[in-house]
Amino acid sequence: MSARQTIEIDESRLVGDAIAAVSVPSFTGSEEPMAAWMSGAFRELELEVQWQQVEDGRANVVGTWPGTGKGPTLMLNGHLDTSYSGREPWLQDIPGFQPQGFEREGRIYGLGISNMKGALCCYLAAVRALREAGVALRGDLMIAAVAGEIEKTQQGDAQGAEYRGYATGSRYLVGHGGAADACILGEPTENKIVLAHFGTIWMRLSTTGPFVHTAFSSGRLEENSIVRMRPVLDAVLEWLPGWEEEMSYGDTRGVANVGAVHGGFGWRASRTPHRTDLFLDLRVPPSVPMAEARRKALEFGRSLDGIEAEVYVTAPGAEIDAADPTVAALEEAHEEVFGSPPERDVTRWFSDASVLTRYGIATVNYGTSSGLPDAELGENLSVDGLVRTAEVYARAAAKICGTV
Repeated sequence: MSARQTIEIDESRLVGDAIAAVSVPSFTGSEEPMAAWMSGAFRELELEVQWQQVEDGRANVVGTWPGTGKGPTLMLNGHLDTSYSGREPWLQDIPGFQPQGFEREGRIYGLGISNMKGALCCYLAAVRALREAGVALRGDLMIAAVAGEIEKTQQGDAQGAEYRGYATGSRYLVGHGGAADACILGEPTENKIVLAHFGTIWMRLSTTGPFVHTAFSSGRLEENSIVRMRPVLDAVLEWLPGWEEEMSYGDTRGVANVGAVHGGFGWRASRTPHRTDLFLDLRVPPSVPMAEARRKALEFGRSLDGIEAEVYVTAPGAEIDAADPTVAALEEAHEEVFGSPPERDVTRWFSDASVLTRYGIATVNYGTSSGLPDAELGENLSVDGLVRTAEVYARAAAKICGTV
C-alpha cells in the first residue's frame, strides 16, 4: 500500500461502535459481556474468532484476519476492563465515568472510552477500512481484546476476580496461542510513540501494638501501632527522593507514591489498633531487573527496627528499540495521517507490554489522548482523534504485515 493510497475510516460507524462499547459495563473481574460484544464485531468483519475463558465471568477474545503468507504477524492489543465501575460514590455524578456512552460536540463521553475502548474500536475501524480498500495483507493481523490489565492486585481482605489485574488477561493470551511478531498497544499516549514504560513494586510496611480498651491505655500511647507508624512515614519520605533518583530512566526521573494507610477500626475507636499498614508504589524503570529493585526496596524496609516489610507486586516495565521496524512503521503512518512526525515518549504507567515483550513480541504503545481534558466530565475523546488514530493503525498494519 502506497502512502498516497486512500484509506477511508467510516466515522459514523466508529462513533456508533465506541458509544456501544462504552455502554457495556466491563469492570475488572466481569469483562465477559464486553468480550462477547467484541466477538460479535469480529464475526461481522469475518475474522477468525478464538474465545479464551480466563475464569468465570472473564474472557479474552481474539479476532484474526489471516494473511496470504510470508509476512509478519501483527497484534493489536487492548484491554476490556475499565479503571472504575461507575458505582463509586465520588464518580456517580460525572458522566464520563459512567458506562453510558454518548456524543456531544464532536466528543465521545463514557467510562473506558480512553482507557481503552476507543482504541479497540479504532482497531475494528482499521480492519474495516483496509478490507474496503481491497488491501490484501501477507501476514496475519490479530486483534486481541483482553481482560484484567488495570493496575490492581489481591491484598489482605481484597480478594476475588475484581482485584486480579496487572496483565492477567495478556498472560493468559500469550500462553494460549496469542503469539505475534509485533504488537501495537493502543493505550492513551497523546499520539506519541512510547518507547519505554516503567514497571512497579508495591510494598507493605507494618507496625504492631497492643489491642486494649481505651480506658486501660493510659501511658501506652507510644506502643500504639498508628503512633509507631509516624517515624516510619518520616523515614519513607526521607528515603523516597533517593529511590526516585536511582530509578531514573535516561532523562525521565523515577517516581513513587505513598498509596494507602490502614490501621484500627473506625467503627470501634474504643480499642487501640493492633496493626497499621503503610503501602508504597515504587516505580521501576525497564532497565532495572525486578529482583534487584525488590532487594533494594526490602533492604530499606528491613532497616526499620521492628517493622514488617513485604513486597506483594512485581510488575516489570517494558521497552522497545527506537530502530525497531514496528516503531518505524508507526512513525511513517503517523506522519502520513497527521502531516508531521510523532513525538517519542517514556511513561511511568504500566501496560500489557510488560508481558508481551517477555514473549518476544516487540510492543509499542501508541494511542489517542488520555481523555481527561476536563476532570469534571470524566473520560472523553475527540471523534477526529479517534478517526485519525484508526487510520494510523490501518496504515501501520499494512506496512508491518506487508501487502500483496
